[in-house]
Amino acid sequence: MGKLLPMGRPRTNDAAVRERLVACATELFATRPQESVTVRALAAAAGTSTAAVYTLFQGKDGVVREVRDRAVAGLFQDLTAVPDSETAVADLYALAVAYRRWGREHPHLYAVLFGGAQSFVPSAHVGDRDPVRPLVAAIDRAVADRVLVGDTTLIAVSLWVALHGLVTLELAGGLTGTAAETAFRSTIDAVLRGWASPAA
Repeated sequence: MGKLLPMGRPRTNDAAVRERLVACATELFATRPQESVTVRALAAAAGTSTAAVYTLFQGKDGVVREVRDRAVAGLFQDLTAVPDSETAVADLYALAVAYRRWGREHPHLYAVLFGGAQSFVPSAHVGDRDPVRPLVAAIDRAVADRVLVGDTTLIAVSLWVALHGLVTLELAGGLTGTAAETAFRSTIDAVLRGWASPAA
């Protein structure tokens, strides 16, 4: 019998390890205080070594950035996929529906983006892929068409606050079923009516 060759060291920088780390980090950051999520905890959750975290992300901060960037990109992609219609108000309602759907389908990413590992501030600079940019563009259009009256930023903040409150309550189990559907429709309608021009 020939000699058994020594086993090589497990790879710490392949795509599968990277994806496991991102997935585990997303859940940990969404459900635990950020300071409690250490490099060792991330590695243990992903079934890899701390060296992998440093090799792939240069440490915990790099993982935080990756998770947050994916959340930003995911919401931005879903909102920009909403087609324009003939009216800006219809577009705003469709964007609100898409926002809510993304939050319900990606609860951990939503928590990271809007209050988990690195809270997202709508006024912060995130470049051309600002996830709320499609909402702002539709509001700009509605104001230009004199359908809505007011400052675009104030309208955007009020709509976002309503959306965030609705989605957060749904994810926490505070709104379910018919009650959630009714609350969503009535709340978004009320916000848009509150900014509507007298003619509209």
